[in-house]
Amino acid sequence: MTPSVPGIREPHVAFTELASADLVIDALYAGGSSGNTGDDPISKLIKGVGNQGGFRYSGSPVKGTVKLAVLYTSGSDVDWPDHLDVDTGTFTYYGDNKKPGQGLHDTPRAGNVLLRDVFAASHGTKDDRAKIPPFFLFEKAGSSGRAVRFRGLLAPGGPTLTSDDELAAIWRATEGLRFQNYRSHFTVLDHDRIPRSWIQHLLAGGSPLDAQCPDVWRTWVQGRVYRPLLAPVTTAIRTKTDQLPDDAAGAAMLQEIREYFRGREHDFEACAVAIWRLIARNTGPVDLTRPSRDGGRDAVGTYGLGPASSRIAIDFALEAKCYGANNSVGVREVSRLISRIRHRNFGVLVTTSYFHKQVQEEVREDGHPIALIAGRDIIDALRHNGRTTVETVRQWLEQSFPKL
Repeated sequence: MTPSVPGIREPHVAFTELASADLVIDALYAGGSSGNTGDDPISKLIKGVGNQGGFRYSGSPVKGTVKLAVLYTSGSDVDWPDHLDVDTGTFTYYGDNKKPGQGLHDTPRAGNVLLRDVFAASHGTKDDRAKIPPFFLFEKAGSSGRAVRFRGLLAPGGPTLTSDDELAAIWRATEGLRFQNYRSHFTVLDHDRIPRSWIQHLLAGGSPLDAQCPDVWRTWVQGRVYRPLLAPVTTAIRTKTDQLPDDAAGAAMLQEIREYFRGREHDFEACAVAIWRLIARNTGPVDLTRPSRDGGRDAVGTYGLGPASSRIAIDFALEAKCYGANNSVGVREVSRLISRIRHRNFGVLVTTSYFHKQVQEEVREDGHPIALIAGRDIIDALRHNGRTTVETVRQWLEQSFPKL
């Protein structure tokens, strides 16, 4: 391995070394410099899986002969927001039927066929799971070039997901034409290095459980027991850029929300509650309160913990700030929320802008139980729930929060 960029502590594999390299968690694998598809590093790392597309594999999904599979995400498809949650080790991946005109399983690369079959087999016997190809996750590294980053060994499903959550056929519409695609959830298993010998063994048609099979894969195959790679984020302070959408479509969606509530920012409170429900699914009843002296509107509600038969309701207070992109939420707004949660379990602050650095530092350092929901978080939540354009956001706003 060659050194990475000075100051960045990460393994970096040169393009000429790819054919013999192991796969190391979060290592960067360089692309070529010829200016064509031959620069793709994945096809050099794993021979025979191809150099294009999100689904890459050795074998045939239709014939059930896939030996190993690569899932590649560029992170740039805002309509289909693949997402890796490093806190929980959960990876959300969308299938390859992304436009109208064909059936759910009739895609050229048969990626959705592969998803259908491996998720079905994952709920079978250990012999069924033994036939499932290991999945390797790569994502685009940087905004230019073909370099990729290895993000881990994936097993279909997850330890806390229902079978309905693991793989779901969801509806989308483009220009009035409806179609279905898969939304799948995988778990990144707790294993830091995939040896070259195991990759070669898989490509040669050997059983995944032979040779240098990682213990976490063997454990999953034998008992469907997940050992996820959990990596809680240690840096809690986000920049302004980190808190706002980084693409034009996302910025336009957020501006649509601001414009919809322009002149009646108090009404944004109900929208903020709906956004919080998208993020925190177990949110129970929420009551809106009267406008406050500082121009904000509040809400109080409960969040449910435990099984439905014996659920515990914990209280929270919520505030919403419908601010412009250049107007940050400061200490005054957060101090007010802090004073309101003295008799409640936690607080939520939702803004269409961003939180000042000082606010984030005080909340984290003093241990205040407050969830800070910024503009990018709002757009991420909407996208994960099928609102991916300005038009769909406007429709949602008009139907859910009609102007009186």
